[in-house]
Amino acid sequence: MLALIILLAVVVAPALTATIVAVRRDGRGHTPPVRSTASWSADGLPSEPYASTRQFLR
Repeated sequence: MLALIILLAVVVAPALTATIVAVRRDGRGHTPPVRSTASWSADGLPSEPYASTRQFLR
């Protein structure tokens, strides 16, 4: 039983350490916002606010 506990500790400790190192290198999960340059639509909604279109109609 002691051998199983030692084996688990030997396997779990490096895996836990590697996980923590990977998360810290990744910036704690921070991902930059996606910037869209091309026009798009979703169910008829424009990629730009309607207000920006209205200013050209004045």
